[in-house]
Amino acid sequence: MNKIRTITKKIPKPIQRVLIILLVIAALGILCVAGLNLWVIGKSHNHILGFSELQQESLDTEHDCIIILGAGLRDVEPSPMLRDRLETGISLYKKGNAPKILMSGDHGRTGYNEVQVMKQYALDAGVPSSDIFMDHAGFSTYESMIRARDIFEVKSPIIVTQKYHLYRAAYIASELDLNCLGVATEDFKYGGQFHRTLRECLARCKDVFTVLFDIPPTYDGEKIPISGNGDVTND
Repeated sequence: MNKIRTITKKIPKPIQRVLIILLVIAALGILCVAGLNLWVIGKSHNHILGFSELQQESLDTEHDCIIILGAGLRDVEPSPMLRDRLETGISLYKKGNAPKILMSGDHGRTGYNEVQVMKQYALDAGVPSSDIFMDHAGFSTYESMIRARDIFEVKSPIIVTQKYHLYRAAYIASELDLNCLGVATEDFKYGGQFHRTLRECLARCKDVFTVLFDIPPTYDGEKIPISGNGDVTND
């Protein structure tokens, strides 16, 4: 303690004031991030079920589609996280929990077509092509949700992703007046999860304001009702 006081005395008072101000700002920033994360988690918590929980319960509401959110490719194959989302979503479809699947991901550049890989995975699993819609401009969680509502006219989706991500997805959907249910994939371990969780904490804060200010998506477009034929979204 005495050493700290000695060091502090050696620092000029103007610099001490600056350091104190910086510490206060940092503390307020941490409190703000923590508060917004608790807000998102608290608001979305009642919309979320684990996959194992859903297997034990019957849904008391009807859902018009299952939204599977993209999670990247490895070469031309789904990443492990995306594969688990696809397996969960396809299982829900086959159980009759919703009649359509909306694959929402990144097809923003030539040579990278995440949603086509997602659709092919579902086709290989026996899902009819006409029941699979592709949102080629689902560049973010927010854009996936707002385009689901505005382009695909989704009203009551089941959203499938990992639980750490599902809080934000369900929060955005509910704030956009979608009658959503979030279903978390089984709790597998993935490499790099610490960094993903840290990034997600910041993304929750960002999307509180994205929803608040009703930011438009990167691309708009003609209506493609989820009740129709998914083949109209094929390349």
